[in-house]
Amino acid sequence: MPLYEHVMIARQDLSNAQAEGLIEHFSTILADNGGKALDTEYWGVKTMAYKINKNRKGHYAYLRTDAPAAAVQEMERLMRLHDDVMRVLTIKVDAHEEGPSVQMQKREERGERRERR
Repeated sequence: MPLYEHVMIARQDLSNAQAEGLIEHFSTILADNGGKALDTEYWGVKTMAYKINKNRKGHYAYLRTDAPAAAVQEMERLMRLHDDVMRVLTIKVDAHEEGPSVQMQKREERGERRERR
């Protein structure tokens, strides 16, 4: 099955438990449609570069999935209809990276950046 990565932004006035509940809810929707969530990460409340629906901040969540296209389309459709979800980004990848995402890594664990000119 194809591999996907999803990033979701939820409203800022939700509690942490409610935001993590959204992750579980959408993971079960994938499971009901024949897919599975391989890894989920809750990134916390972050400030956005611009306002979305009059919100400056949002709860960020990240999912790595292995699901058929129909299951992903159904999950995205339900995310767009959900009042608490502001934005969704889905990317199809060839392979998932091992370990935590870049957002969850400490600054010392990340690779070196190249020098500026």
